[in-house]
Amino acid sequence: MSVESDAKKQRVAQAALAHLLASGLEPGAIIGVGTGSTVNFFIDVLASVHERIGAAVSSSNATTARLQAIGIKVLDLNDVEGLQFYVDGADEATRSRHLIKGGGAALTREKIVTSAASQFICIVDDGKVVEHLGKFPLPIEVIPMARSLVARELLAFGGRPVWRQGVVTDNGNHILDVHDLVIMEPPALEQQLNQIPGIVTVGLFAQRGADVLLIARDDGIEVV
Repeated sequence: MSVESDAKKQRVAQAALAHLLASGLEPGAIIGVGTGSTVNFFIDVLASVHERIGAAVSSSNATTARLQAIGIKVLDLNDVEGLQFYVDGADEATRSRHLIKGGGAALTREKIVTSAASQFICIVDDGKVVEHLGKFPLPIEVIPMARSLVARELLAFGGRPVWRQGVVTDNGNHILDVHDLVIMEPPALEQQLNQIPGIVTVGLFAQRGADVLLIARDDGIEVV
């Protein structure tokens, strides 16, 4: 990972915290926190206001450990009525705020926490912004016994599914990464793929995309 890339992630993480504060982050608020390298920078800057955060709901075991290390209590989503904000990254993003997520294999919990949040703030560097989703292989979490069945079904969509061997999600499932897709209508494809038995979650975040997309560029932060 380049120093330049890290610098952009650091800037967009700081911009996310500034956005939360400007948007009325309430003292004692419960927020959702995602997973990935950019989010790790956000957790680092969150440490400066950890006393303002009542608790967090995490999308992965790795994020839970990082939050607890800076003194933020982590709650189970079942014990929370709702979240004021959810902050997470993406593997690809369009200006329509449609996303591909799941490179870190946390897509199911990410999508669940997203659905509980009033506002989803996605943080990326400009290298993640694309005109059409699909260059980054689309992650799909599948029940292990259905892996081959789902892979055969995915061929009909023009994709090339590859089992991410050696990876087991926090939910005990497998990941298929679907290569060679050009995704022109993300919400429609998300809905179609959700109908395939054995699929737990599709790494398309389009039916509920980001509410705010913060993009780190060389010349500053762009807000979409």
